[in-house]
Amino acid sequence: MRWLKISEDMIHLSQLRKVFGERVALEGLDLHVERKEIFGLLGHNGAGKSTAIGMMLGQVWPSGGTAKICGHDVSQSRAKALHKVGAIFEAPAFYDYLSGWRNLEILTHYTAPTPSKRILEVIDWVGLSGREKAAVRTYSHGMRARLALAQALLPNPELLILDEPSDGLDPEGIHEMRLTILRLQREFGLTILLSSHLLNEVEQLCTRIAVLNQGKKVFEGTVADTKQEKAWVRLRVGDFAKAVAELCERKLISEARDGKLIAPVDGVGTDQIVKRLVEIGMPVFEITEEEQTLENFYLALMKK
Repeated sequence: MRWLKISEDMIHLSQLRKVFGERVALEGLDLHVERKEIFGLLGHNGAGKSTAIGMMLGQVWPSGGTAKICGHDVSQSRAKALHKVGAIFEAPAFYDYLSGWRNLEILTHYTAPTPSKRILEVIDWVGLSGREKAAVRTYSHGMRARLALAQALLPNPELLILDEPSDGLDPEGIHEMRLTILRLQREFGLTILLSSHLLNEVEQLCTRIAVLNQGKKVFEGTVADTKQEKAWVRLRVGDFAKAVAELCERKLISEARDGKLIAPVDGVGTDQIVKRLVEIGMPVFEITEEEQTLENFYLALMKK
């Protein structure tokens, strides 16, 4: 496969805005995705992720702002902007009574003429060789996901936009999709924008992420940044409220939340916390440092 090098950001969104009637779906989104990175776009249902992707792909017209893909404004030069873009957006639709090969052939008629050699190459790459002539109705969910990825790879893209690529897959299928995405980035230098609800997968795949909430960006940074937040400790005692009051008074913790988590001040270990609670006669059933994960960071961010 041959990839054209581009000096600019692959994705550059500036003050992107979309209003449906009286509902603001996206408000002032600034975002840039650099070449050859795997970037995660996160957010709850209705946060604005699909709206943003729709505008990147020229399927949703912006109410304001600009979306540049591969250096071209999507609204002004959609064909140029999307010339080297492949995408899995929402639920890919296939003709179930036709073969996987025939479905891919039909898709090329909507985009650009594609030689059979290229279709065969993509089918082999996604692991559908030997089943390409079978009707899609006989495909498993995992095989349909591979076929969707094959159609996204047909234009020999530089940028791949994947909206929930692992949706509905079993654990083995999710694992295979993860390895495939990593291989695409490693072997072909693709830039990949990944939108997913599977935070564990995002944590393993992405270097940077952005989080949307109610149409606004509430975080953008590296996955490493999400693990530099305040360290929390899970505490299970006889009286959590009383324990928190005592620990705060002694300046051993800075805050508490959810009726089970405490935040020790810098330099304070769990041994000091247990020691003080035992001194006041409070039974301690459990004290465990919470693992800092993207999921923990995301849930805490949403609560804010």
